[in-house]
Amino acid sequence: MQSIYSEPNGININAGCGSTHTGPLQRVVPDLEADLGLAFDGDADRLIAVDEKGSVVDGDQTMVICGLARKRKGTLPGNRVVVSVMSNLGLREAFRNAGIEAPETKVGDRYILEEMRRSQAVLGGEQSGHIIFLDRATTGDGLLTALELLKVVRESGQPLSRLAGQMTRFPQVLVNVRVRNKQALHGHPVIAEAVRGAEQKLAGRGRILVRPSGTEPLVRVMGEGPREDELMEVVCELSEVVKAHLG
Repeated sequence: MQSIYSEPNGININAGCGSTHTGPLQRVVPDLEADLGLAFDGDADRLIAVDEKGSVVDGDQTMVICGLARKRKGTLPGNRVVVSVMSNLGLREAFRNAGIEAPETKVGDRYILEEMRRSQAVLGGEQSGHIIFLDRATTGDGLLTALELLKVVRESGQPLSRLAGQMTRFPQVLVNVRVRNKQALHGHPVIAEAVRGAEQKLAGRGRILVRPSGTEPLVRVMGEGPREDELMEVVCELSEVVKAHLG
């Protein structure tokens, strides 16, 4: 086992490393011929992994890996995993094929936890790597998530890349539009019509999600589907509409 970026000086938390900057870890893991790498955020409640080939394994893939393993072992009550609206279509497809329900919430671990308690789920989380194992802890814990992931790798005898391959990750395009009043998004007739038009262009092959940021004066426009070039065109057009009316 080897650690990198592990000499804190009080001000270098996540400086070019960690779960939001996985590049260094992606380079080191293959160079060391390691089985995998683990990256945490500043307070270690989120985990992003890197497989033996240097590819990122995000929170959605980790939930698929752990959710499918738990279903096989009979430790996934209700065959249910709670996710956010930002979770990848590939996660939904993998769970649907396995007979696992994936109720959606707004973005934010508080909403994930509320739905988990309401629906008596023991596994839930977000693409960002903030995952809750409610039968192990009451909050997200990156170290616990790492142990749960390592347990599946060990018990399955499979490399992390193969386990992550249980989910096909669809391309996602996200554009952040700075606005004067993000709450004006709700019920805006022109933007609503533009969203419907964007959805029609994808013709059932993908989805569009337009939502206000929870912390910044931004509207986030996301498109997801099989073709990144098509998504880029649709999302950019829709972003221009949002900018023209709210920016």
